[in-house]
Amino acid sequence: MKRAYYFADLSDFIRDDPERVLGAMAAQHQFTLEGTQRDAWMAQIEILKRHAAAVGGGHILFEYSIPRIGKRVDAVLLTRGVVFVIEFKVGERRYSSHALDQAHDYALDLKNFHEGSRGRPIVPVVVATEADEVENALASFDDGVYAPLKANRHNVGAVIATVLGSVSAPRLDPAEWRDSAYRPTPTIVEAAQALYRGHGVSDISRSDAGAINLSLTAEAIAAVIEDAKANRRKSICFVTGVPGAGKTLAGLNIANERLRVNEDEHSIFLSGNGPLVNVLREALARDECERSSAAGGGETKKSALSKVQAFIQNIHHFRDEALRSQRPPLEKEAIFDEAQRAWTLEQTSKFMKTKRNSPGFAMSEPQFLIGVMDRHEDWAVIVCLVGGGQEINTGEAGLVEWLDALRNHFPRWRAYLPPNLSDDEYAGGQDISLLLNSGRLELDERLHLATSIRSYRAEKVSALIKAVLDLDLERAKALRETTESSYPIAITRDLNAAKRWVKARARGTERYGLLASSGAARLRPLGINVRAQVEVVNWFLNGKDDVRSSYFLEEAATEFDVQGLELDWTCVTWDADLRYAGGAWAYKSFKGTSWRNVNDPARRKYLKNAYRVLLTRARQGMAIVVPEGSGEDCTREPGFYDETYDYLRRVGFRVI
Repeated sequence: MKRAYYFADLSDFIRDDPERVLGAMAAQHQFTLEGTQRDAWMAQIEILKRHAAAVGGGHILFEYSIPRIGKRVDAVLLTRGVVFVIEFKVGERRYSSHALDQAHDYALDLKNFHEGSRGRPIVPVVVATEADEVENALASFDDGVYAPLKANRHNVGAVIATVLGSVSAPRLDPAEWRDSAYRPTPTIVEAAQALYRGHGVSDISRSDAGAINLSLTAEAIAAVIEDAKANRRKSICFVTGVPGAGKTLAGLNIANERLRVNEDEHSIFLSGNGPLVNVLREALARDECERSSAAGGGETKKSALSKVQAFIQNIHHFRDEALRSQRPPLEKEAIFDEAQRAWTLEQTSKFMKTKRNSPGFAMSEPQFLIGVMDRHEDWAVIVCLVGGGQEINTGEAGLVEWLDALRNHFPRWRAYLPPNLSDDEYAGGQDISLLLNSGRLELDERLHLATSIRSYRAEKVSALIKAVLDLDLERAKALRETTESSYPIAITRDLNAAKRWVKARARGTERYGLLASSGAARLRPLGINVRAQVEVVNWFLNGKDDVRSSYFLEEAATEFDVQGLELDWTCVTWDADLRYAGGAWAYKSFKGTSWRNVNDPARRKYLKNAYRVLLTRARQGMAIVVPEGSGEDCTREPGFYDETYDYLRRVGFRVI
């Protein structure tokens, strides 16, 4: 598939027959060409042919692919070193905010992920063909992307010519620009949609030398599966990684790819993270319906969701089905996301007794899940995606519980692990050779994703947040200096100032939202009630016109809502549940009318990890709000907050 449906020198385009241009575009189109699409293309061709002479020399591309978001730009004009991104709204009489955001999104995507566009002025233009002429103000952001301009069918050439009177750049090679490498960093929602459409992980992930290539991890896991099939063995594969490194993406890729191997082999992506499952399912179903509609199909939301459920399931539903029947599951490969959150023996037994009326249940969740896959007589593979330091709830076992289950109950299973599992965040500092006989394990460094790809602007943010939470001030200061220019982090005592800061930096449809710890009980005077349930699907997926969406900065999502998901910009509110006091963290929970000490080491770890999750959700930057407190409220004394704010200020975060 070509990157553009049509590509030509402007002079050749002017001479070219419109029907031939249309035919070239139709030949590349994957769907049946509906009359509305044909008419829209013909209108675009005729408008640009009429105005091309006013532009001068250059090259035109129609339907240029933006793989990260699965869309195509209507037209790209390359002239005098400037990249014009043109979005047509044929028949429209107004310049909608949606259209302006769409054009801006395309321009930002090219700037951030398309090598040929780096260092180039990029000017998005919305052409609402029947709209009134408006006066444009030419305004550039620091990265060379301009604010979207507005044009109609009569003045688009004049608008472009006006820009060229003020903006220029060194000549570019148009063919080289067209074929230039595209190295995106998609959100997990965008990635899931792209994989579901049939893209490979290499199409939608970074592959430059500065990032761990997710394709290598995918190859390592695929090799484990092929070995298990060929040798009729059962294997378990652990994939670790820093927050945002792409563990979930790797798992989704495997689940999606193995669905296509043959009808005798099935795979499933399982997660106990309810919000993640719900958001991904809804996003895939919405995308499926949208693509079906664009192609003239009639896919319903119900049927789309039904298909998605065969791809992504809640791990608890999988568990409950296995309790009802002792038969092997349909799937030969099970990918467990956030495997570190699987329950301990104590927590599982308690749940089974109180919620499932099974008082004699005596297995941890890892032991039970391995046992379910062990029902297969020939072969089976489990892939565990393990985040370091991300256990955030009571009874979450961490990695050690999986290794204990293998050692004590499943002697025939072979384990594949990355060599870093002795790190404190993964195995509590324990030597993995003591947890599992060395004859049953194989180490593979490709199974650890050490580089965060959540932020394409700064890849050391996870390390920075770790240093902050570990109270390693000097390392935190050094890391802050290396990320300052590319990944802004601001601190303030004023929630409204933080909201303004975040909104001012987000462009196009870049998503921003308000976050707070689930233990942040005394943010209510600021209008933040963490005990009010957020509708995560609406919060993460709905647009700027929906008050339920994250854009309104009204409802705060907690660590339970956002773990495994991400936003472009975040506003993180920091309460007194985790407070800096006398050079150490003080761990607190709010009970009744006062703060109480948290003494249990496990609960302390969960609280610290809650802030780790909250502080690593943003792809581009964040504002951290530490309230001033109130001398008139004994639950919000200024002393509960001041030292935390001073500590963050000493790290070097900018003050607003």
